[in-house]
Amino acid sequence: MAGRPGAEFERSGLLSRVFASEIRAWHGQVPLAVVFWQKGVLASSVLIVLYATTVIQGQLIAEQALLILMGLYTAFILISIWRSALAAEPLWGLLARLLTIAWAANVAMILLFRELSLLIQFADFLRAG
Repeated sequence: MAGRPGAEFERSGLLSRVFASEIRAWHGQVPLAVVFWQKGVLASSVLIVLYATTVIQGQLIAEQALLILMGLYTAFILISIWRSALAAEPLWGLLARLLTIAWAANVAMILLFRELSLLIQFADFLRAG
């Protein structure tokens, strides 16, 4: 399959179809309410539950992976909401942007402090092993 002409276009076409909604959101082509509530609040809530579960269960590798995913997703949703806010009513666009900035700052602090905690835990693990 890798050597067949056009195989990479077929794969990118599949990815484009699977992530069509996210691509449209990234370009600001999805209504602000949908991006904010479904892709922002709902998806972030799922990530929080998954992350909290890994912390409670002490799964350091899964926690590390989710920290990376949360950082990437926060960048995606911040840009998507920012772009979608351009087409929204000015008040709702401004509120969505301010709330998203606050959310991004919160995630940045979580990433910083949890990452430092994980580094300490990994160092302790290596010293003990």
